[in-house]
Amino acid sequence: MTESPAAQAAGASEFPHYKRNVGLLFVCWALTSTSMMLLVTVSALVGASLAENKALLALPIAIQWYASAFFTIPASFIMARIGRRNGFLLAVTAMTVGAGLSLLAVYEGSFALFCFASLVVGFATGFQWYYRFAAAEVVPDFFRSRAISLVLAGGVVAAIVGPTLARFSVDWLAPVNFAGAYLAAIVIQAMIMTILLTVQIPRPPRMALRGGRPLVEIARQPKFMLAVAGGVIGYGVMVLLMSVTPKAMEMCGLSFAEATHVIQWHILGMYVPAFFTGHLIKRYGAQRIMLIGGLLNIVCLAIATVDIAFENFLVSLLLLGVGWNFLYTGATTLLTETYTLAERAKTQALNEFLVFGFVATATFFSGVTLHVYGWQNLAIGVLPLLLIVLAATVWLMMLSQREAAAKA
Repeated sequence: MTESPAAQAAGASEFPHYKRNVGLLFVCWALTSTSMMLLVTVSALVGASLAENKALLALPIAIQWYASAFFTIPASFIMARIGRRNGFLLAVTAMTVGAGLSLLAVYEGSFALFCFASLVVGFATGFQWYYRFAAAEVVPDFFRSRAISLVLAGGVVAAIVGPTLARFSVDWLAPVNFAGAYLAAIVIQAMIMTILLTVQIPRPPRMALRGGRPLVEIARQPKFMLAVAGGVIGYGVMVLLMSVTPKAMEMCGLSFAEATHVIQWHILGMYVPAFFTGHLIKRYGAQRIMLIGGLLNIVCLAIATVDIAFENFLVSLLLLGVGWNFLYTGATTLLTETYTLAERAKTQALNEFLVFGFVATATFFSGVTLHVYGWQNLAIGVLPLLLIVLAATVWLMMLSQREAAAKA
């Protein structure tokens, strides 16, 4: 529903610098996601080179996601106390330490240390995923879906810079492979900290850590159920396939340079649509956009299972990224409609915990499945998950139509 000009003017007066704030969050997220994608591009290959049991190649990435899931809960409440900016500064510090430990692990050839470094990185990402919620909190209601979408669009920078930086930094500290990528990640953290120290990201209104409805009551809302399902399955399927793509392509006889190109196009698919996804959600509704996202992911699986050629990897990962964007942005927008200010911290924390807990589990099993069954069977195995989210989306759309007809 489109707000009247008067309502928009009132909202703009309440948030006089909201466009500037969204721009700053865009830059911070662009750099943050660049370092994330840089690490994603090399982590599976580093894990495979360090692990004696190659079925554990994705264990460090899984540890990162488990840590991220666990720390999303305290992160939400910590930022409710100290503000978003201080929380993001804490994350930058942790990410720097994690990248430094990863660098040391590569030099020492220590898989155990690399797993611990992934735990520290997971702590940092537990805070960093709140950039999109910060965007929703510093803008008027009529600009909310666009703000979430535009901040996520900062990932376009990651798509261009992340895999390219991985490709060129991999030999910076030769003859130790991949160590240079972690050095590059440390440099990026310094850039993010500089921006956060010189720019005032408005502190969100103080949130009550308790109050409002019980979580059980909030979780019973159909909108909440679909928002969580969209986030959990959309993100889970995306990370499950993306995290092992470089290793899968290596197993299929393709080069690291080709793998970085595929990851690059995948990330472009994830974030380029963010420039207009918010507008589409505002016009057609979050549920329809989520439905399209799920269908795109199914097409992705079909292409991935036909052949293991470079072109199949490229197109399927591109569609996987676009489908993720539609599912994740739609789910995030839907989630913001399920809670009050007093309920915000605990509701966001529950959502993030469920999403990234599932992502961690999916990531671990992706490595095992890839090692035992291969890439194409891995792609086939995630189809039932997408059918679940499609069914849930259709169910809520039908429920909403019945409620609208009853009111009419």
